[in-house]
Amino acid sequence: MTDSPLLEITDLCVEFRTRSGVLPAVRGVSLRVEAGRTLGIVGESGSGKSVTMMAAMGLLPPTARVTGSVRLGGRDLLDLGPRAWQAVRGARMGMIFQDPMTALNPVMTVGEQIVEAIRLHRRDLSARAALERAVELLATVSISQPRERARQYPHEFSGGMRQRVMIAMAIANEPELLIADEPTTALDVTVQAQILDMLSRLRADLGIGLVLITHDLGVVAGCADTVAVMYGGRVVETADTEDLFYRTRHPYTIGLLGASPRVEGEIRPLVPVEGAPPILSRLPPGCAFNPRCSWAQVRCREEAPVLRSVGAVRTACHRAEELADMQTEGSR
Repeated sequence: MTDSPLLEITDLCVEFRTRSGVLPAVRGVSLRVEAGRTLGIVGESGSGKSVTMMAAMGLLPPTARVTGSVRLGGRDLLDLGPRAWQAVRGARMGMIFQDPMTALNPVMTVGEQIVEAIRLHRRDLSARAALERAVELLATVSISQPRERARQYPHEFSGGMRQRVMIAMAIANEPELLIADEPTTALDVTVQAQILDMLSRLRADLGIGLVLITHDLGVVAGCADTVAVMYGGRVVETADTEDLFYRTRHPYTIGLLGASPRVEGEIRPLVPVEGAPPILSRLPPGCAFNPRCSWAQVRCREEAPVLRSVGAVRTACHRAEELADMQTEGSR
């Protein structure tokens, strides 16, 4: 890794004030993204994946209390005021939201929406020049007949094409960092592969950093350089992708892998992770995963593990070394 990452998140904490008390949605998360590389953030719903990156984009509501550090190119974003944020979002950082049908304006044509995103940051550009840029962007994301399509409305597009429009808007001003929040949700397998291939191609062509948020380890297997696994608002394991898949040391990651189908190697039945994710307002003492973990011991229920290096991975598990030994014996 380089000494100066494109994005560096350090000890990020996010709390929401609710009627029932304070909700600790993100608890001490630290991540980094290098230019030209992809970070995959994986975990079940409610693990804090999207909230972490929404905080990095300054998109959380006023009820959120955010502490820690989020640095883009060395500049701390959490100190920015509303006007300064407007100069960063969409220009230096772009985001692809989960549901393009709700993210796109149904009463504006696709071309108008892309033009709006362009001219918000490039006021010197004429409307005609911005429209030409919008048509060019639609062609870049592999939408056929882009000039005609630019005059159509979101409801006239399929789910996969709407997602391509969202990607076009996100890269309209050539950002340094692109955040894709569940970009393949509700798409069929073929379209999923096309979207992921497109994101990888854009990352390589534009030299941008990419953050891919997903609940599916299979999605990041072929396109992420590093992976961070989140649970209960924390990063519980992180490593280069190959190391995470073949040298994982955390029971939760092992559970996710066991619940993911494989197309190669020994055929094994899928094994679900028993139980349900924790309610963040009522987190158990010790390790948040301990109620669902078959390896949990007394220490796991009393003391929260810290993220530490164990071989090729960084993991937050008291029994990581024992798991490594057991996996080694099991593979013999």
